[in-house]
Amino acid sequence: MARRVALYARVSTRDQHPDAQLGRLRTWAEHADLEPVEFVDNGQSGRKAERPALRELLNAVRRHEVEVVATVKLDRLARSTRNLCELADVFEASNVDLVCLDQAVDTRTAAGRLLYRVLGAFSEFEADLIRERTLDGLAAARRRGKRIGRPRALGCEGVARAQRMHSKGRSLSQIAAVLGVSKATIHRVLRGSQGGERGKRLESDRRSAIG
Repeated sequence: MARRVALYARVSTRDQHPDAQLGRLRTWAEHADLEPVEFVDNGQSGRKAERPALRELLNAVRRHEVEVVATVKLDRLARSTRNLCELADVFEASNVDLVCLDQAVDTRTAAGRLLYRVLGAFSEFEADLIRERTLDGLAAARRRGKRIGRPRALGCEGVARAQRMHSKGRSLSQIAAVLGVSKATIHRVLRGSQGGERGKRLESDRRSAIG
């Protein structure tokens, strides 16, 4: 009976496809004369330790239903050294080997086991660098006065129109319909730009509209 191999593929977003990963893994399994069992996580981040297909794969490992786990890259399994080492411990405890096609990892050898942990450390280091560069970029954008986050529902011109219409006695519902936004948006915009008696009047208008 052929040894069974768990083929693991993962994509981070729903619009990505694991077909390329699976194609290479199937070809490798065929050449290695191994019987493949596929586990695929769609739309799952590598930073999440809990993933449906990965959980099923680990259950199969613990039940000794597979003898080898294969993936194309280590970051398909995990993006932190801690998680990669935890997976290695589970595989080792069940006498299951790990093969990574792109990085020449094969834990059947001492060199392969060492390379697995070294590459995991580099993978985490690279992810940390990307995160730091992103945060630095956001901080620089804020210093330049750039607004970060979702765009405003109403620009300056829209806010001015809302203020003019409200000053002429138009209701929140009427203003919202004209500007194509929700009543809550109009209320928030006007309340932020008005105070005192006008703010109280706006609150009264909102309560009347709700009632």
